[in-house]
Amino acid sequence: MKAIPLQKHGINASQLVLGCMRMGGDWDKNSSITDEHYKEGQAAVETSLEIGINMFDHADIYTAGKAETVFGHVLKNNPKLREKMIIQSKCGIRFAEGNNPHLFDFSEGHILNSVDGILKRLGIEYLDILLLHRPDALVDPEEVASAIQKLKSTGKVNHFGVSNMNHGQIKLLQAYSGEPFIVNQLEMSLLKIGFIETGIHVNQEVAKNNIFPDGTLEYCRLENIQLQSWGPLARGLYSGASLDGQSESVIQTAKLVQKMAEEKGTTPEAIVLAWLMTHPAGIQPVIGTINPSRIRACKDAATLRLTREEWYTLYISSRGVDVP
Repeated sequence: MKAIPLQKHGINASQLVLGCMRMGGDWDKNSSITDEHYKEGQAAVETSLEIGINMFDHADIYTAGKAETVFGHVLKNNPKLREKMIIQSKCGIRFAEGNNPHLFDFSEGHILNSVDGILKRLGIEYLDILLLHRPDALVDPEEVASAIQKLKSTGKVNHFGVSNMNHGQIKLLQAYSGEPFIVNQLEMSLLKIGFIETGIHVNQEVAKNNIFPDGTLEYCRLENIQLQSWGPLARGLYSGASLDGQSESVIQTAKLVQKMAEEKGTTPEAIVLAWLMTHPAGIQPVIGTINPSRIRACKDAATLRLTREEWYTLYISSRGVDVP
């Protein structure tokens, strides 16, 4: 199987990533972490490692920091797990507090303070990868570069990337930073097919309705930037979630996914993820469940690849109309 971009950068990461957003309960910063939350986190990590997932995705805002605290508790109970893992987290989103609005912040001070908080909650000395979470309209690329240089020189972060950015935004940051940006995490799935539609709709009127940033997929491929997919299971719509109120294309695609899973002796989750992973860009799906049975249901995606005909059959079903 062809190496994914992270592996080309010397990072021995699995192609599946466990997203830890649901660890720690709700998003109320005043609520406490319970014993059940710790048990859920432990089970999710153990199950992930069991099926070959060695990469874990966090953000400083997930469940108001409790997700990282729960994960840190798992590592505290078994410190040797750290050397088996690739751990990434994100910063740059600030929630509303007091008179301050919900905003994005790539200032040097915020980035440095955020990383210190992340490392403290996780109970680790360094992050393998830090992602800048969402574009800050007031970004000063020189400030970002300064923060990156300090984090790298102090050994707090080994590698850097972004999330939810187009190629122009990445190029601006890269022009000032001596450290390469090696990840871009975007919403991509069998439901959110804009990353494919952008290319299919070149020179067509319908292209104006597509919000996926034109040229970003190609830029990341050219620059060996790892494309990561958040929401890759499409909220479970193709693997058992309620389809009440969904479009006919979603309903028919769910049936097609189920049929294909039965024919291949696997799970709907594996089919949905394999659709992404069959793409030659080497996409890394970040699965958002911490339910052990659903994590296990994703296992076959690591080795399953679809034929061109199968891939296009699912794509055309999702878009609801034939390709041009």
